Amino acid sequence: MRPQTVLAALPFTVMLAVAIADVMAGPTLGFLPLLTLGPTFGAAVGSVRRTALTGLVALALCLPLAAYNDLLFTRQNNVTLATIAGVTCAAAVVSHLRLKRERELANLRLVAEAAQRVLLRPVPRRAGDLRVALSYTSAAAEAQIGGDLYEVVTTPKGVRLLIGDVQGKGLASVETAAWVLGAFREAAYEEDDLSGVGERLEASLARHLSGETFVTAVIAEAHDGEISVLNCGHPPPLVVRHDGRAELLEPEEDSLPLGLAALGLPGPKPLRVPFTEGDQMLLYTDGVIEARDGGGAFYPLTDRLALLGHTDPQRALDDLRADLLDHVGGPLPDDAAMLLVRR
Repeated sequence: MRPQTVLAALPFTVMLAVAIADVMAGPTLGFLPLLTLGPTFGAAVGSVRRTALTGLVALALCLPLAAYNDLLFTRQNNVTLATIAGVTCAAAVVSHLRLKRERELANLRLVAEAAQRVLLRPVPRRAGDLRVALSYTSAAAEAQIGGDLYEVVTTPKGVRLLIGDVQGKGLASVETAAWVLGAFREAAYEEDDLSGVGERLEASLARHLSGETFVTAVIAEAHDGEISVLNCGHPPPLVVRHDGRAELLEPEEDSLPLGLAALGLPGPKPLRVPFTEGDQMLLYTDGVIEARDGGGAFYPLTDRLALLGHTDPQRALDDLRADLLDHVGGPLPDDAAMLLVRR
């Protein structure tokens, strides 16, 4: 039975249980005031009309049960009837306010999701001599809109890629992601090297961010025979060689995320590694490596890279995503983005 069906039947099930208990206990024990549980539960799970119907059913049950208990038309039963009517009216008001709030939250979510769809455009499946695959898994329905971002831009200087994660959730993170993506799309065409792209992103965020908000990111550029990576406090990419060897592209020195340049520490330096035919690189957000199974174990990404062996990069990434969801055993607690590029 579906959970929605169970919740819809809950108010009536409770009232039926109260009626059965009252009949079995006999006139010595008074269970009739417990019929107010029906409209009370109805306010939590049903519409205003359904809540009112639950109250009417409670009143309808109260009358024959009162007759069975020799309480009909007594002051005690009149108080019980008035209590049921009062609780039903209050429950109907609560149900109305709950539904109004749910509609507002649903509209807010739709606006945020639409904004994300506009910002996170589909990536090209081919960029220069690279084949590109993307996987973006939204978090559980209860979670807020996340701030994962990605982009692939083909420029005269090479194919430039971006993956990042904005601190926090909600519309504020979507707005920050918009600034990062807008700055990257311009800087990717105009700057000569990755350090210049990173500085442009930092300058853009410095104008728009306040407080301690920051963005972790990896910016990459594919050249002939090699790939350059600029890591701004983000989980390091993984390179899988054509012979199956895996390499974690850890930066030589730890660097701060974007948006924290005011701390005065040196910026990140590009890391260059060979990237030849058959090699592939996986960029990902922390929603992947921080996903836990039922026992609390993190997802072992480096042990699952064999799943990327399919000849079609998108099929390979889909296999990895399916394994990630199987590890968690349900919806992810945080958004998870993965970008796979294969030469």
